[in-house]
Amino acid sequence: MTDEILTIREVAELLKINEKTAYKLASAGKIPGFKVGGSWRFQRQEIANWIKRKVEEQQGGSGGA
Repeated sequence: MTDEILTIREVAELLKINEKTAYKLASAGKIPGFKVGGSWRFQRQEIANWIKRKVEEQQGGSGGA
C-alpha cells in the first residue's frame, strides 16, 4: 500500500536518524508530516518523494545538459 502511514520512530529508522532529530525536523516543517492528536504521522510515499527531492538538490538540481 503506497499510502502507508508511518510513526516518528519508523521515519527515524527509515532515514537512519535519531528519533529526536526526526521530531525536530517534523516540527520545523523540514520533513512532510502531520499530527494526529499529539503524535506525528507521515505518509511513506511523501517521505520517499522528499528523499528524492533532497538527493536531486544535492546533485545540482534538474541538471540540464
